[in-house]
Amino acid sequence: MELLFREDPYLTSAKARVVSAGPEGVRCDRTLFYPEGGGQPGDSGRLLLPAGPVLAVVDTRQGEAPDEVIHILAEGSKLPEPDMEIEMELDWDRRYSHMRVHTSLHLLCSLVEGEVTGGQIRDGKGRLDFNLVQSPDKVWLEAELNRLVQEDHPVQPRWIEDAELAARPELVRTMSVKPPSGQGRVRLLEILGVDLQPCGGTHVRSTGEIGRIEVGKIENKGRQNRRINLRLA
Repeated sequence: MELLFREDPYLTSAKARVVSAGPEGVRCDRTLFYPEGGGQPGDSGRLLLPAGPVLAVVDTRQGEAPDEVIHILAEGSKLPEPDMEIEMELDWDRRYSHMRVHTSLHLLCSLVEGEVTGGQIRDGKGRLDFNLVQSPDKVWLEAELNRLVQEDHPVQPRWIEDAELAARPELVRTMSVKPPSGQGRVRLLEILGVDLQPCGGTHVRSTGEIGRIEVGKIENKGRQNRRINLRLA
């Protein structure tokens, strides 16, 4: 399956051909819908059939095979026929909010020295859990995050060979989600001059697109677990 979101996360519509459709969802030969993973929710949107019906995509999930994406339809939806050409439309405002939050969490990673033990992205907000004994200063953290936003650092993906990643374990910050390996290469997300780590999610082109970030609660979730909540102002 061709993953259009991987090459262009700003793509909001595209044509595709149905491969199969059933109660579990719709599979196509290509998709612009990001499937749930790495703490980022699956995309929602619409599938437009040639005869006119519009099918609501309420969620998008990963299939069992590598790069397999399943589009979950609203209950009671008519299923498209295999080999049918359809038009995909993304709920762009929701996706773009996820992109801005996701990139802000990478900025957070660059400022907090601790392994990431969990995380979550939602519309307009997100959080990361860190393996830390002491919480960072909230005022300092918010100021530094917004400094990195205002500096407008370019954000871009690049790829690394499995062997090179194995030789550079410091690139892997997340303990709860290991980067996929065994396919020859792994996708990295680089914020130039700021952060570099494996990530398959969707991101903005530069940190300036994030806008102002507010640091919410910094919670104590255990002896060495600090949860830092962010939201878009």
